[in-house]
Amino acid sequence: MDRIDELFPNYDESGRNLIRAAYGIAEKALDGRTRGNGHPFLEHPTGVARIASDEIGLPAECVAAVFLHEAQRFETEADPKQTADFGKDVMTLVDGLNKISTIKPKDTKLEAENYKKLIVSYSKDPRVTVLKLADRLEVMRSLDIFPKLSKERKILETLMLYIPLAHQLGLYNMKSEMEDIYFKYAEPEQYRAITNKLKSTEKDRQLLMTQFIEPLKSKLSEEGIRYKLKIRTKTAYSIWRKMQKQKVPFEDVYDVFAIRFIIDCEPDREKEHALCWRVFSRVTEEYEPDTNRLRDWISNPKPNGYESLHITVKNKDNVYLEVQIRTKRMDDMAENGLASHWSYKGIKHEAALDKWLVSVRNILEHPGNDKSAYYEDDLPEPPSKEIFVFTPSGELRKLAAGATVLDFAFDIHSNLGIKCTGGKVNGKAVPIKEKLNTGDVVEIMSSKNQKPSQDWLNFVVTNKARTKIRQKLSEAEFQKASEGKELLERRLKNWKLELDDETLAAIMKKLQYKNVNAFYAAVGDGTVDIADIKTFIDKTAERQAVETPAGKTDSTERPTASKPGTASDDIMVIDARNVKSLDYRMAKCCNPVYGDDVFGFVSIKDGIKIHRMSCPNAARLMEMYPYRIQKVRWSDNPSSSGFQVVLKVIAAHEPAVINEIIDTVNAFKASIRSFNVNENERHGTYDIQLKISVPSNLELDKVISQIRVRKNVLKVSRS
Repeated sequence: MDRIDELFPNYDESGRNLIRAAYGIAEKALDGRTRGNGHPFLEHPTGVARIASDEIGLPAECVAAVFLHEAQRFETEADPKQTADFGKDVMTLVDGLNKISTIKPKDTKLEAENYKKLIVSYSKDPRVTVLKLADRLEVMRSLDIFPKLSKERKILETLMLYIPLAHQLGLYNMKSEMEDIYFKYAEPEQYRAITNKLKSTEKDRQLLMTQFIEPLKSKLSEEGIRYKLKIRTKTAYSIWRKMQKQKVPFEDVYDVFAIRFIIDCEPDREKEHALCWRVFSRVTEEYEPDTNRLRDWISNPKPNGYESLHITVKNKDNVYLEVQIRTKRMDDMAENGLASHWSYKGIKHEAALDKWLVSVRNILEHPGNDKSAYYEDDLPEPPSKEIFVFTPSGELRKLAAGATVLDFAFDIHSNLGIKCTGGKVNGKAVPIKEKLNTGDVVEIMSSKNQKPSQDWLNFVVTNKARTKIRQKLSEAEFQKASEGKELLERRLKNWKLELDDETLAAIMKKLQYKNVNAFYAAVGDGTVDIADIKTFIDKTAERQAVETPAGKTDSTERPTASKPGTASDDIMVIDARNVKSLDYRMAKCCNPVYGDDVFGFVSIKDGIKIHRMSCPNAARLMEMYPYRIQKVRWSDNPSSSGFQVVLKVIAAHEPAVINEIIDTVNAFKASIRSFNVNENERHGTYDIQLKISVPSNLELDKVISQIRVRKNVLKVSRS
C-alpha cells in the first residue's frame, strides 16, 4: 500500500490514480520547500486534500486540483503534457484556486464583503470556494507555525471572510471549528473559561438530553409521528457572542444546546401545520414553556419563506432548553432555499449571491450527479453586477459591471479621472474606453493637458464618474461664459452701448439660447459674433427712437449710450490732508465693495488699505493702531470698474445647483472670475467658493439674496 492508498482509501482505483499523478507533480515542485515549523511544505496541500476528502466528501478531481494548484504556485510554467491528462474539470478548479491565491486583502475589516464576493466570482466551479475554505481551515489548524503579525492577519481574515462564507454554504462543522480557533487566539482567557465550563458540564448535558428526549419519544411514537432529531451544542465562540450580546453569564445562555424535531410527512401544508402543533403540544405538556420566547413562523412565515416553531421550555430542575419544530419540507427550505439558515441569521446577502451559494450546496449534497454537466450552458454563473479590479499596489476596487478604465480612474480620485488619457491593463496599454474584467490589474495614465469631453458620458457607467464629468464640463462652460460676458461688456463699453435685460432676452430668443450662461459661453468661444449683437442693439435703438414721440422719453426705456465712467483713481476720496498723495488699495482680507461702510488704515509699505467696518481685523487694528486709522468715503459716482468679492456657498449634493448659482450671478451686473467646487462626502454637500466682480454693494446684495433663496442652497456667506 503506497502513501496515496493510505491517505485516500475512500476513492476507487481510478480516483486514487488521478490523485497519485497530481501528488507526484506537487511533490516534485515543492521539493525543498518548508513551512514555518520546518516541516515539508507538502504537508499543507496534503492536509487540505484530507479535509476535502474526509470531512467534506468532495470527489477525487477536487483532491487532485489541490495538489496541482500548490505545484503551480511555485512553478508558473506548467507542463501542458502533464496537465492535459487531468481534463477540463480538474483544470477549471486549478485555475479558480490560482486566481483566488492572488488575493491579498489589505484591510479585511473594511473590505470583507468585497473580498468575499471576489472569492465567489473567481469560482466558475462552485467547489473552488469550498476548497478555499478547506485551505483556510488547514491554515487555522496550523496557526502556531506562523509569525505573530501573519497570525493576527490570518485570524482577522478568517473572522471577516471565511467564517461567513462557510456559514453561507452550510458547512457548519468547518465554520464552528474556525470560529473556535479564532476565539482561542483572539480571546484566550474567555476561550479557556467557556471551554472549561463546557467540559465540566458535558456529562450533565448528556444526562439532561437523555432525560428530555425519552418521554417525548414515547408519546410521539404512540401517535405514529415519524421524525428525526438534530441535537447540537453551541460552540464556545457562539456562546461567547451571545453572552456579549445579551450581557449575561454562561449559566444564563438558554440555548447552549438545542433540539430540533424534523417531522417526516407529505408536503401538504395543512397536514404539516397540524403535525408541528401536535409535537408542540406534547413538548409543552411535558415541559413548562416560556410563552414570551415562542416564535410561530408556521402561521406567519418570514418574508423569506422560513417556516418553523421555536419554543424555550424549562424542566423540573429549572434548566432552559430551546426546541425547534418543523417538517422535512420546511427544513429543506430553511437549509437550501432562499430562506436558508444563514439568511435569517442576519448575514449580509444579495439575491444573485443567494442563488449562487444555493447551487454550491446542491452540489455538495448531491455528489453523485454527473460532473460533466458542470460545463453545460446551465452552469450557474457568479454574480455579474460587479467586478473587482486591483491597483498596481494590490489595492482592491469594486466597480459596476461594464466599468471602463475611465471609471476606475475616477474611483481612485476625481482629479485623476479628469486628467486620464488611458491606462495599462495587465501591463498592456489600452484607451480610456476599455472595459475591465474581474481580476484585472489597472494602471492609469494621465496628462496635465487633458480635459473632459461630452463624449466621456457615453461610455462611463459609474455614478461618481458621470457626476464628476458633468460637474467639470459645467465649470468649463461657466468659465467660458464668464470670459464671454467680460468680452462683450468691454466691447459694448468701447462703443458706448449698453445691453439691457429686455434686449438681452430678445437676442437670446432670436438665437435660441435657453439660458444666459449658454449665451455668454457662445460669445466666449466665438459661436455668436459680437458684431451681430451690436447690430441688433443699434436696430433696437433706432426702432425705439421712431416709436417714441419727439421731446418725450419712455420712462421704462434704458438709454443705449452709457455715460463715460470716472477714472478708477477717483473712486474714493480720503479725508486726510496730509495723506492725499498716498496710494490706496482694497484689503484682501475683506474685499470692500463700493457702498460698504469702510475705513482706511495707513500701512508702512502699501499706502492706505481700505477695510470694511465689518472686517475680522477691524477691531484689532483700531485698538492697537488708532493713530493710523483714517476716515474715508466713497466718491459720489461709482467707478465703471468692478470690485472682486469672494462668496462661500454650501449647497445640497445636487448637480443642478451649480447651474442655478451661475445663472443667478449672470442675471445681475456681476461676472464670475473663478469658481471652485469641493464635494463634502461626509455631509453630502457641495462646498463652493466663487469670486465675482460687482460694481457696488447694492448689486452684491441682490446676488446674495437671490442665491440664498435657491431650493438646494443651504448657506451663503461673504468672506
